[in-house]
Amino acid sequence: MAGYIAFDLGASSGRAVLGEICDGHLELEEIHRFGNRPVWLRGNLYWDILAIYREILEALSKVAARGKRVRSIGIDTWGVDFGLIAKDGSLIGNPFAYRDPRTEGAPERVFRKLSWERLYEITGIQLMTLNSLFQLYVMVEAGHPWLKIADRLLFLPDLLNYFLTGQAVSEITIASTSQMLDARKRQWSDEICNALGLPRHILTELIPSGHILGPLSEEVSRETGLKAERVVATAGHDTACAVAAVPASGADWAYLSSGTWSLMGVELPEPLISPEARELNFTNEAGVYGSIRFLKNISGLWLLQECRRIWGDRHSYEELVSLAERAQPFRCFVYPDHPSFLAPGDMPEAIRRFCRETGQDPPEDEGAFTRCILESLALRYRTVFDSIGKLLGRRPARLHVVGGGSKNRLLNQFTADALNVTVLAGPSEATACGNILVQAIADGELKGIEEGRELLRRSMQLVVYEPREPASWQEAYERYRAIERKYEAAGSG
Repeated sequence: MAGYIAFDLGASSGRAVLGEICDGHLELEEIHRFGNRPVWLRGNLYWDILAIYREILEALSKVAARGKRVRSIGIDTWGVDFGLIAKDGSLIGNPFAYRDPRTEGAPERVFRKLSWERLYEITGIQLMTLNSLFQLYVMVEAGHPWLKIADRLLFLPDLLNYFLTGQAVSEITIASTSQMLDARKRQWSDEICNALGLPRHILTELIPSGHILGPLSEEVSRETGLKAERVVATAGHDTACAVAAVPASGADWAYLSSGTWSLMGVELPEPLISPEARELNFTNEAGVYGSIRFLKNISGLWLLQECRRIWGDRHSYEELVSLAERAQPFRCFVYPDHPSFLAPGDMPEAIRRFCRETGQDPPEDEGAFTRCILESLALRYRTVFDSIGKLLGRRPARLHVVGGGSKNRLLNQFTADALNVTVLAGPSEATACGNILVQAIADGELKGIEEGRELLRRSMQLVVYEPREPASWQEAYERYRAIERKYEAAGSG
């Protein structure tokens, strides 16, 4: 039996998963896992991309040592970040990390040259200071020396694919996160590049999800022991993989990809670009096979991850959930997308400060902090879910929660309660599943995405959460919404 290797690389960890389709079911096996954290150096935050690449080679070596047959290899990562390649093919420095502060204030300077209204009309991408557009613009603005020798810009999954194969191209789902792509034409926007003085020549050829890049390079084959295995440009953006793996049927559903970030949206056949969508700051990212991921980013379990790090990781996440269950409900709320929660730092203190500034009693222990975060996330989801209903003209009947956060039973129940809608949780391995589905479709083992979703429905046991206390959550939402409106009016949402 031959399988597919999915590299699912996140902002805090990465792993390699072997997927095989056996007797009409998808079977997964994690074969390698490693930590991944950005590095501060002289005031800037970078990814150690070569350390990540070393872990990829280590995983491939493990597969070769087991004598496992491999059909293909695919890589997905988080969005927006990129590396630069020189004319001689060498890497220029370590890629900046999206939480680096250098883009602060960049949108305002960009809008003096190209209005926000026009930028959204072209790209349909939500305004976030971490977007590739602003990252590249501040480098142009500063006359960054890397740009003087750059020949190609590659987003992180494309960069890692380049390391493996030598092919330098841009897969469509990851490229769409950049805010430099024309959403309707699915091409790089010359208008944006010309207006902002961006180096159009370094943007590479766009390719669809499932494009076969070719075999591993001879260098990689020698080092790992794998031979002519194919590398597939799977959906390079991890959220695109996760959405591809939503085990839904029919049309009346929304999804929540829950992890470090929460991404809530719907799958559409065409971009939804309107003044109302722009005002609500929704994004139109490319999905697999011509679809559009119409969604909104929410700062998800990042808040809890940072709190746990500050607490010394002395409690598991399940222990924190148990402590939260015993904590006082609806004591205080935070606005998860407030800028003070974006950068790494003392998250418990940032939450205390926010509560004091909004006239609330701050949490006092780990259980109270955890409950505050989970309740606030669920209430933020309510706002976004209601906005989706307003923009579509219909409220989705159910919400599929996928990704690592789908294992957080308390957050799932809070979400069902806050939204007053049925929540279906799973698969937790959605990103790896979607990565593998795209590879299997490229290989011909699956006929298309609907057959892939049917495969997942047979393979995964979903957990269903029904609303329990809609009345008390409605009252809590009104309190939360008063806080949220204040920061939306100030331009933080």
